[in-house]
This record gives sequence, structure tokens and C-alpha cells, in this order.
Amino acid sequence: MDMTDNILADIRENMRHAKRGAFYCKYFADIDPDDIKNDDDFQKLPFTEKEDLRGAYPLGLAAVPEEKIVRVHSSSGTTGTPVIIPYTKRDVEDWAVMFKRCYETAGVTKHDKIHITPGYGLWTAGIGFQAGAELLGAMAIPMGPGNTDKQISIMTDLKSTVLCATSSYALLLAEKITQREIKDRIHLKKALIGSERWGDKMRRRIADELGVRLYDIYGLTEIYGPGIGISCDHECGMHMWTDYMYCEIIDPKSGRRVKPGDAGELVITTLHKEGAPLIRYRTHDLTREMPGECPCGLPYPRIDTLIGRSDDMVKVKGAIIYPSRVDEFLASVDGVSSEYQIMIDHLNGKDMVTLFFETDVAIDERENLAHTVKDSFKTTIGITVIAKAVGMGDLPRSEKKSTRIFDNRY
Repeated sequence: MDMTDNILADIRENMRHAKRGAFYCKYFADIDPDDIKNDDDFQKLPFTEKEDLRGAYPLGLAAVPEEKIVRVHSSSGTTGTPVIIPYTKRDVEDWAVMFKRCYETAGVTKHDKIHITPGYGLWTAGIGFQAGAELLGAMAIPMGPGNTDKQISIMTDLKSTVLCATSSYALLLAEKITQREIKDRIHLKKALIGSERWGDKMRRRIADELGVRLYDIYGLTEIYGPGIGISCDHECGMHMWTDYMYCEIIDPKSGRRVKPGDAGELVITTLHKEGAPLIRYRTHDLTREMPGECPCGLPYPRIDTLIGRSDDMVKVKGAIIYPSRVDEFLASVDGVSSEYQIMIDHLNGKDMVTLFFETDVAIDERENLAHTVKDSFKTTIGITVIAKAVGMGDLPRSEKKSTRIFDNRY
């Protein structure tokens, strides 16, 4: 995305501020922010990786005195040393402003009732959705995850109009509502979905079963949290709030910028973050910059819907499996649901890949469908799999993010 003189000035100021903290003081020890005079100079700066942030545990990322830290959050990973992100009062306020902008982009108003199912606590999700709703002036219903029976009861009794959820939990709610035949008691109009990528087939199921218009919302804990970007009614990518961050798209292997419109990894530099400013942070999310202006008229550039993560790819038998490719493949096969699991094992000296997929076809037709899936998977993705058909709802559902590829070789 375009590097202007104003953005360069913000980046230099951001770097000066960042070097007040222990992490960047050491990380950029030999770098003078005043030497960053143009985009070429900026591109010579080293990237910041999540593993670097782990080494700053617990509060080494803080670029302000502890008395100015009003809150901390942590990334949602369950393994390794956690990454603790400190927030100042301004950080919290800026995040709420961005989230309010997300709601407004989705056409949510103060008259809506916003049903919030993402988790609270150290995870950034729930409280971000709530702060934006309150700043907007809408009614926030802070449910958090789990207890689906109560979720549906409150949703119907309070007549929630906006659902905030991961795609996995939105699908679970949609299935339960359909099973109970209570769609006529649901007042949802819109759903803001984030936290994980999702395919078109899953998107259509959620939209149809809940009767909502869907919006992709983007974010990560290291960069405030969800709410730093969202899709609009035209569904042609997600607008990024570039008055708060500078975005680059790089080749994940070489680290060099890709051509405009080419797919690559999103890298973000914060421009005004006080508690834990980040410079050239590798998100590992794969996307591309969308060309031209959006028909909605928003002056913020767009990235495409995420196609996966550079660290999520799995190499099997010389071929690479991306979850996004599996989503696209399943969407092309009639009779196959959006839900699947891939199990990768190493048996008798060979890698074995088993693809479980859901279907609503009759039991006596599943074997033929499995043969079709196996042959098509080989043709499309280049790997021979053991295809196994299961009934709708047989694969596990998640209240948070779903794991669909399990590599058991190591």
C-alpha cells in the first residue's frame, strides 16, 4: 500500500516511541529512526516475528511505564510462552473507534442488539466487540462462548439483531436453530464473523440457515485485536483502517514485496499504538491487496478475504495442502458439506492421509461419493487420500476456532 510522507513521519515517530521499551531498544539498537527517509529505507528494517515477542515475556514489549498500562491481553495460542500485549488508555480508545467503524461499515446502528459470543478474558475478542458496540450506542449482549441452549434462549428473548462469532460457532448455532425449527423466532439480520478463514460453502450455510448478511471482520491480538478491518456490503475484500496501521504484502519465503494484486503474507506496522508498538510484524496471514476503489466509497484500501496462513501449510508426498484449497475443492463437489477433517499419519514408512467429510446423502450412496471425492482430490490437489463420508453434524464443532488438519507424523 502506498507509502506517503505522512506515513513515513508516523513510522519514524512510532519507532522512536518503540525504542523507549526494552524489546525494540535491543531489537533496533543500531537503527536510527531519522535514517528512515523513504520506502526503500523502511523495507530494509528487519521483520518482527511472534517468536521474537515470546522472548519479551512478560512485559518486555511495553514502551510506556507500567503505571500507564490499563489492560493486558494475550494471543489465543495454547502452546509455548504466551505473548502479553499491554494497552494504554489511548490504545483502548483507538481500538474502540476502529471497532465502531467496523459496525458502521456493516450498517449496524445504535438501534441494534449485538449478540457477542467470542471469548472474554485475556483473549481480545469479546471485549473488543463490546467496546465498539458501546461506543456506537448499541445494546451489547456479552454472552461469551458456550452454553448454546442459553445463547439461543437469550437470542430469541432479547431479539438479537447482530451476531458476532467465529465461523465455527456461527455454524453450530445455525445448525441448532435449524434442528429445532425455530428460525421464525430468530431476529438476526447481520453477522460479523472473524478469527478464522472460512470457505464459500460454509458461508452460504450460515447465511441461509440464520437468514443474515455476513461480514468478514479481521484482527489479531498483537495489533489491537479484531476490528482493524472489515468487509462492506459489496463483499470485495476487507477495508483496513490505514490511519492506524501501515500494511505490506510480502513473499513469505523471500521477504520481498510482491507486485500489487499478487498473493502474499500480510505485514503490519502500527502507527499510533502506545503500549506495544510493532514494526513490520509478520501476521502469517495470506491475502492480497485489492486494486482500485471500492464501490462503497470508503477511502480505506482493501485486502482480499484470507486464503490461509503461511505457517498452516502441510507438505505431504511432495505436495502442499492449504486449508483454503480444501475449502475450494469441497465447494466444487455436489453432496459434500463444508465441514471436514484431515488426519495425516506415518504408517509402515509411508504418509497416509485420511479425509473425513460430512454429507447428507443416503448411507447407501456414501461409498460412491467417497470414491468421487478421492478421485477428484487426487486430480485437484495432487494427493491420494482415504476418503470417508460421515453424516451431517458427526464431525466435532467448536465454540472458538476449528482445527481441520491434524498432522500426527511428529
